[in-house]
Amino acid sequence: MARVLVVVLNWRSADMTLAAAEAALSAMQGIDAALTIVDNDSGDGSFEAMTAQAAARGWPVRVLQSGQNGGFGAGNNVGIRAGMPDGSAPEYVYILNPDAIPAPDAIRALVDHLETHPATGFAGSFIHGPDGAAHRTAFRFPSLAGEFEAQARFGPISRLLRHWIVARPLPQATGRVDWLAGASLMMRTAVLDRIGLFDERFFLYFEETELCHRAARAGWPTDYVLESRVSHIGGASTGSKKWQRIPGYWLDSRRHYFRKVHGPRYARLADVAHVAGGLIWRLRVLVQRKDPVDPPFYLRDLVRHALRGGSE
Repeated sequence: MARVLVVVLNWRSADMTLAAAEAALSAMQGIDAALTIVDNDSGDGSFEAMTAQAAARGWPVRVLQSGQNGGFGAGNNVGIRAGMPDGSAPEYVYILNPDAIPAPDAIRALVDHLETHPATGFAGSFIHGPDGAAHRTAFRFPSLAGEFEAQARFGPISRLLRHWIVARPLPQATGRVDWLAGASLMMRTAVLDRIGLFDERFFLYFEETELCHRAARAGWPTDYVLESRVSHIGGASTGSKKWQRIPGYWLDSRRHYFRKVHGPRYARLADVAHVAGGLIWRLRVLVQRKDPVDPPFYLRDLVRHALRGGSE
């Protein structure tokens, strides 16, 4: 029986994290699995509250304190490095967002998929909102054409560049994708041993993109598993739905991704493609009186960040 380490990362969302942990424990039934909650230095009493609640409920759960908020990847790495409670290494690591609720068979579906597809490195779930509506969580790797298309948001351009659209249409069946959102993602430990864990230079965003790219480059692709269903609020911990300005860490992560994967020159060209597409969109907003959609000063902030060369 495959051994699975389940990691839930918390940051100032103790109640949601406990709900996710309770659902995960239910979905772990019949699987040789252990659950670890990592508090990412919330500083709001989350760690103490979750530790007390886990003990009061008699849960077989470890609650760890990261000691510093190094971001999504760093926090999950704390749980991954801790391994199984007996000190052994699991065969699979499953990361679950604190605002995500797996269906009772969601974790088993991912294990079964990886067990029956030994050439696959990572596997992720079909993610839907509390209302059942599908979330777009299966993507292509970012590229120059993808940056331009995503910002232009213009039908003829999208049709021309359809093979480079990052936010691809959701697959209608289980199968291969470039990368998946990290809300519900199972990773083969043997792959992590070979390629390394999350790059901790990413504070938030692009870390799972880069990890999937690293795995694919090493010959371990990622699969989208329709049979694994997870309900996800989305943006609950990061506040992304309420951004008034694009955060610097998003810009830093985007720049770091392009530089690491493709090199500095490509990263600069990605900025040019992004801005060029954005100018087309803003012209349409002006002429057609469309909703701007982006946070205020988005393109200006991106250009300034590009001119500064990011934080690297």
